[in-house]
Amino acid sequence: MFIRFAYVLFLLAVTSLAYAQILQPARLVAETPAKSLKVGDEVELIFKASVDKDWYIYSVGFDEDCGPIPMAVTLEKHPGFALVGNLIAVNDQAKHDKIFNCDVRIFVNTGEFRQKIKILSPDLKLVGSYEGQVCSEVEGKCVLFSGDLSFDKITVSGTKAESTKPAPKEQTPVVQPPPVDTTKAKPATSTIQTPASTNIKGPRLDPSLIHEDPRTSSWTGFFILSFLAGLAALLTPCVFPMIPMTVSFFTGKGKQKASALIYGLSIIAIYSVVGMAVAPLMGPETANHLSTEWVPNLIFFAVFVVFGLSFLGLFEITLPGTFINKMDTQAEKGGLAGVFFMAFTLVLVSFSCTGPLVGSILVSSAGGEFLKPIVGMFAFSLAFAIPFTLFAFFPGWLNSLPKSGGWLNAVKVVLGFVELALAFKFLSIADQAFHWRLLDREINIAIWIVIVVLIGIYLMKGFRLPGDTGKDVEDKRVGIPRLILAMCAFTFAVYLTPGMWGAPLKALAGYLPPLYTHDFDLISASRTGNQNEICDEPKYAEVLHLPHGLNGYFDYDQAMGCARQQKKPLFIDFTGHGCTNCREMEAVVWSDSEVLKRLQNDFVVVALYIDDKTELPEQEWYTSTYDKKVKKTIGKQNADLQINNLNNNAQPFYVLVGEDERVLVSPYGYDKSVQSFVNFLDEGKKKYAELYSR
Repeated sequence: MFIRFAYVLFLLAVTSLAYAQILQPARLVAETPAKSLKVGDEVELIFKASVDKDWYIYSVGFDEDCGPIPMAVTLEKHPGFALVGNLIAVNDQAKHDKIFNCDVRIFVNTGEFRQKIKILSPDLKLVGSYEGQVCSEVEGKCVLFSGDLSFDKITVSGTKAESTKPAPKEQTPVVQPPPVDTTKAKPATSTIQTPASTNIKGPRLDPSLIHEDPRTSSWTGFFILSFLAGLAALLTPCVFPMIPMTVSFFTGKGKQKASALIYGLSIIAIYSVVGMAVAPLMGPETANHLSTEWVPNLIFFAVFVVFGLSFLGLFEITLPGTFINKMDTQAEKGGLAGVFFMAFTLVLVSFSCTGPLVGSILVSSAGGEFLKPIVGMFAFSLAFAIPFTLFAFFPGWLNSLPKSGGWLNAVKVVLGFVELALAFKFLSIADQAFHWRLLDREINIAIWIVIVVLIGIYLMKGFRLPGDTGKDVEDKRVGIPRLILAMCAFTFAVYLTPGMWGAPLKALAGYLPPLYTHDFDLISASRTGNQNEICDEPKYAEVLHLPHGLNGYFDYDQAMGCARQQKKPLFIDFTGHGCTNCREMEAVVWSDSEVLKRLQNDFVVVALYIDDKTELPEQEWYTSTYDKKVKKTIGKQNADLQINNLNNNAQPFYVLVGEDERVLVSPYGYDKSVQSFVNFLDEGKKKYAELYSR
C-alpha cells in the first residue's frame, strides 16, 4: 500500500504541464453593500479577489513606475454618487520584486479591496470594471485579467436636495497611471461607439504547432537532487558504519527478507511523514513570504551556516539521548513493531549527519507546491533506505564495501563547505530587499571562489580539521578519487573567476545576486556588436524599448511591413512592463552572444507590450471579436492580438512569422535554456527559407 502511495507521489512530481492557453487565474467580484441606503450616506464598496493556487495578484499602494501593474477599479460616471478617497487594500502583503528591484504589494489566494463613495441621489447606478495583473513564479508566467462589476438591488431613500456635495465631473480609475499620449492626438471624450472594423489581422497559428511547454520540470530536478542528498548522507561517519551493524540484525532471523523490506519501507515512511507534516506550511502564501522577506532569509542563512560549521567539526547536532534510548528499547521487543522502531532508531541516531541535509531539502521545497516537501523527503529516504534493504537481502555484498576511515569525515567536511556556500543565497535575498549592498555579485563570487579553493586544498590534504583523526592524518598520500574531486573543485574555481569581471555565469544565475549589483563589469562595458537595421522610425519608441541595444518596433503592422521589405522573418516578443519572467529571459537568454547575433542579423524584432496604457487615436479603436469590448490602448490591442490569433495570454511568449503572417514554428514560452532558444530561432529561419525562397 505504501509503495503504491509513494509511486503516485512520484508520478505527480515528474509530470510535465501542457501549454496553458487562455489563462484566468484570478477574479474580482463586487459584494453588495447594505440594500437600504440614504442620500448623504458614505458607503464602502467591497471587492473580493480569488486567486488560483501558485498565483498572486498585485495590490495597490506601491510605486506605479516600478513595473508591475497595480489593481485598478473604474466606476462608470453617474450623478448618483461621488468617490471618497482612493481604492484601498485590506491586509495585503509586501513583496520585493528582484527583477524590477522595487517593493510591491500582493495578494495570495484571496484578497479584498475597498472603495468609499458618497450617495448623492436616490437614482443610484453602480457599474464598472476592473483590471489587474496576476503572476506565478511556479508557472513562470504573468497574465493581465479584467472583468465587469455591478451592484444590484440597492434601494436609496431621501431626495437629491439632501446632497451637500455635487457629483465630480468624472469618475476615474483609482491607482491606474494616466496614459502617455505618444501620438499627440487628444484622447476622445465622447461616448464610445463601436468602430466599423472588428477584425484583427495578424499571425496565423497552425494548431499542429502547439506542443507541450518546453520548460524542464523543476519537480524532476528537485527529485534527483533530493535523491543524491540521500546517497550523500550514506557516506557520512554516523551512517556508513551502521550498514553492517543493521544487516547483522537480520542475518539468521526467520523471514529475513520480509523484515528487511519492512525495515526499508519504514525508513521511507518516517521521512515522508516529516514531509507531510511540513507540506501544509509550504503553500503559496508561505512560499512568497519565505522567498521575499528579509527575516526568514536571514534565519535560513544562519541555519545553513550552523549546519555547515557542524559538518566542519566545530560542534555536533544531536537529539536528546533519553528519546533515542526509548526508541531503542521499543526496537528490542521484536516483531513488525520492533523492525519499525529499529528504523526509527536509525533515523534518530544518524540525525547529526542527516539533519543538515534534510533541513536543506525542506527549505528548498518552499516553492509553493504542497507536494514538493513530500516528494523531497520521499526521494531522500528512498536513496537512504535502498542500501540497507539490499544488504539485508544479500548480506554477502558487505564484503565489497570499503572500510570505514578518514574518507567518511572528508565527505562530511566537503558537505559542510557546500552548506556554507549555499547559505549566501539567502543572505543575498535579504541584502537586495533592504538595499544594503553588503553582498554584491562580485563579493558573493569571491566568497564562493575561496570556499571552492579550500575544498580543493582540503581534499589534497593541505590542512586538517577537528574530525580528521587516525592514520589518515599521518598519511600524506592522496588517493585517485580525492585527486579527481580536488581537480573538479579547482576547475569550478577557475570557472567562477571571470564572474569577478562581469561574466554572466548563466549556470549559476539562480544562486548569485543579479548583474545590476556588480560594481565593475568590464566584460559588458567592452562588449560591442552590429545593430540590426530597421526600415523607419519606430512608433512609440519614446516610451517603449528593447533590451541590449537592439533596434526594433513596437507596432505589429509597422514591423510586419519592414520584415517583408527586408525579406526576413518577424520575431514577435509578447512582453509587458510588469512581466518579471520577461525581464529574466532578457537577462539570462537574450544576453547570450549567439542569441543576440541572430536577433540582430536574421530577424526583424517587434516587442508587443500587453500592459501598456498609451491611448491610441479614436480612429484606431476597434471592438474585439473575443470579448466584444472596445480596445483603445496599445496594451489592450496587443493582448487581443495574442489571444485572438494565437490562443494564448501568458507572457513571455515568442512567435516567428513569415511574409504571409504564417507562424513558422511552435511558439516559445518561459524556458531559460539558451540552446533551446537558439534552436527555436534557427528552426524559424530555416522554415522561412524553405517557404519564401525566391
